[in-house]
Amino acid sequence: MSIGPVRLSGGVRFAALVALLALVPTAALRAAEPLTVGFSMSSTGGLASPGRSALLAMKVWEDDTNAKGGLLGRPVKLVYYDDQSNPGNVPGLYTKLLDVDKVDLVIGPYGTVMTAPAMPVVMAHNKVVISLTALAVNRQFKYPKYFSMVSLGPKPSVEMSRGFFAVAAAQTPKPRTVAIAAADSEFALNASEGARESIQAAGFKIVYDKAYPPATTDFTPIVRAVQAANPDIFFMASYPTDSVGLIRAINEVGFKPKLLGGAMAGLQATPIKLQLGPLLNGVITFENWLPAPGLMNPAVTAMLKTYQARAVSEGVDPLGYFLGPNAYAELQILGEAVAETGGVNDDKIADYLRIHTFKTVFGEVRFGPDGEWVEPRQIYVQFRNITGNGIEQFTDPAKEPVLDPPSLKSGTLIYPYADALK
Repeated sequence: MSIGPVRLSGGVRFAALVALLALVPTAALRAAEPLTVGFSMSSTGGLASPGRSALLAMKVWEDDTNAKGGLLGRPVKLVYYDDQSNPGNVPGLYTKLLDVDKVDLVIGPYGTVMTAPAMPVVMAHNKVVISLTALAVNRQFKYPKYFSMVSLGPKPSVEMSRGFFAVAAAQTPKPRTVAIAAADSEFALNASEGARESIQAAGFKIVYDKAYPPATTDFTPIVRAVQAANPDIFFMASYPTDSVGLIRAINEVGFKPKLLGGAMAGLQATPIKLQLGPLLNGVITFENWLPAPGLMNPAVTAMLKTYQARAVSEGVDPLGYFLGPNAYAELQILGEAVAETGGVNDDKIADYLRIHTFKTVFGEVRFGPDGEWVEPRQIYVQFRNITGNGIEQFTDPAKEPVLDPPSLKSGTLIYPYADALK
């Protein structure tokens, strides 16, 4: 005699399903849940140009990582909000990310002035944070789970200007006097503080040293005041809109010190380079990354190819040199720490970050005890032979040769500044 198929009642079937689900490991159920990385980014306001470029590079990392299977068997998901380039918005956004969205990990926003207000919230939640481009932020907080993607080494404020003044001191005849103009904001004040130390070490004399309000729009009076002090060197510490205003005012006034430039944020962004064009000639400033000898590698070439293919449709910096490599590398490093520690435990991730060397699209990165890089690699360049406003010239390393550090040097300073205008 055979027994036919057993038919279960609805109630019995439900009970059996519940029992079966109880046998499924919790980790397997969580495997489909995204691993979330939260942050704010300036998508509007004065910092939008670099902020949106960084965001695109991060999206490229997100897509690349998910194409390889994600992290810990989970897809990665970026959770971000526009801070509108307003530091006052940042604490609330990070509180929302951590308390409402309950993201697994956080990274910093763009810029010193935006990162500083995020720190108390991150610290209160005991989270690891990697900042994107923040100058000496951890000097005041001394937070052991802070790490920086700025290649300025253990003395970031000083290193921010060291290359500039090292180049100046090597000239013949050696310049003697310096004027400093800085925005009254955290990045610029930190940079100008470090500049004073570099100036003293080089034996220069300061003849003008003033900060201007962040809301300044007319820079002509500032430039005329500096011109009246007749310095050999004009060092500026400025945010993007200020940098544009200062360069325009210098050209309109016809001010020609022997050497000018400095910690001028914004001059690294392609849209600003295109906007200023030949007005940039002779200016010395920092860059995060350029397609220059010593900085190229196959991984960064591949990353930038993907970035640039998407940049036009997304309306962001078409080249992505300024923040693309280090924004992507920031998440590369965090992703490696998550994979190697097997989870999102912030204590374990911080321990891993402290003792490992990371090979990234941005180059080799190793963090010191304070979260800054063990070895600095800040580059200073001089714009030269810029004609018109075409983009192709800004892909040519000869238009921005590296002056410092010596290990990456690819050109010699045109000195004095007036000669670079010929």
